Amino acid sequence: MAISTYSISDLAQEFDLTTRAMRFYEDMGLLQPERTGPGGRTRVYSARDRARLKLTLRAKRLGLSLTEAKDVIDMYDSPRDTAPQLQKFLLVLAAHREQLEAQLAELLANIDEVKAHEKEARALLGKSAKSSKAAKPLV
Repeated sequence: MAISTYSISDLAQEFDLTTRAMRFYEDMGLLQPERTGPGGRTRVYSARDRARLKLTLRAKRLGLSLTEAKDVIDMYDSPRDTAPQLQKFLLVLAAHREQLEAQLAELLANIDEVKAHEKEARALLGKSAKSSKAAKPLV
C-alpha cells in the first residue's frame, strides 16, 4: 500500500491557500511535514497533514480561532476513548455559538438604530422640502 505524500504547493493549490498560509499553519503546530532535501528545505506532507489542514479550514469556517482549532484537532490524534474529545469539542462549539449569538444581537440592535436614523432623516427631509416649496415666491 503506497503512502500518499504532498508538496506544499500540492496542498496549497488543492485548498486554495498560499504557501505562506501553509507555513503559518506549520508554525502554529497545526501541520508537521517531514523535511527533506538539502538543509531540510523541502516540506513533505502526509495524509495526516492533509486531514489536519482540512479540519483546520473547517474550524476557520465555523469561526474558531486557530488556537481553538488546534486544541480540537490535537484531541483526535489520540485513538483512545473519544467521549472526552467530543465533550471538549461540544464545549468549544457552545462557547463559540454564544459569542456568535451575542454578536448577532449587537448587529440587530445596530440595524434597528440605523433604521431609526433613516426614518428621522426622511422625516426631516420631507419637512425641508415642504418648507422650501412654501417659501418660494410664485413667478
